[in-house]
Amino acid sequence: MRRRYYSTRPPMPARQKLWMACFFISTALVALFLVFLFQLRGALSGLAVARVSNSVNQLVTASVEEALQTGVFQYDQLISFEKDGEGHIAALQSNMAEFNRLQAAIVQDVLGRLEEVSTSELRIPLGTLSGSALLAGRGPEVAIRMQTVGSASARFANEFSAAGINQTTHRIILEVEVYVTVLLPGVEAYTSTSNRFAVAETVIVGSVPDSYVYFNGSDDVAQDYVLNNA
Repeated sequence: MRRRYYSTRPPMPARQKLWMACFFISTALVALFLVFLFQLRGALSGLAVARVSNSVNQLVTASVEEALQTGVFQYDQLISFEKDGEGHIAALQSNMAEFNRLQAAIVQDVLGRLEEVSTSELRIPLGTLSGSALLAGRGPEVAIRMQTVGSASARFANEFSAAGINQTTHRIILEVEVYVTVLLPGVEAYTSTSNRFAVAETVIVGSVPDSYVYFNGSDDVAQDYVLNNA
């Protein structure tokens, strides 16, 4: 009859058990911290972009409305009519110098307003940072300093539409685009906004002009638009 021998391991020392427990707890805490940090970055980025986009839209609107109230957008200073021998409007021609001046003034004003709010404080409830839908908007607020750096561009566009029998509406549109970089502790986000404003218009009565000459401020090339659909 064969004898069976069983090997028995010595019990793990208490100190080794303590070290292993500390290792697993530390690993779990690090993993939870990384998950929280990932959620924190996403929440901060989304909230900061939303806050900045709203602020930028408001300051751009305020800048253009102030310019409209001061009367800087005068149609007769931007557009001149060329008439034929019978006194009918044959073409519209833009004032390139005035368009360029207004573009530069709007961009400068928008950048100045953006610089005034370049540093602000973002207050977020602690529950929102947890990423839990149940805790969103709950808990004490955490104040985080936010800084924005931006650039802006402006351009003019034209719209022609029928206003009635033998009448055409010419509308000048100002397009303002702002590009913003949002800087937060450990987070960097980007956003852009685009706004369109009707700044001047007139109704052309009589026969439709054969062409509209617009001199683009970015180059010296004249672009002719034939108004066959008015």
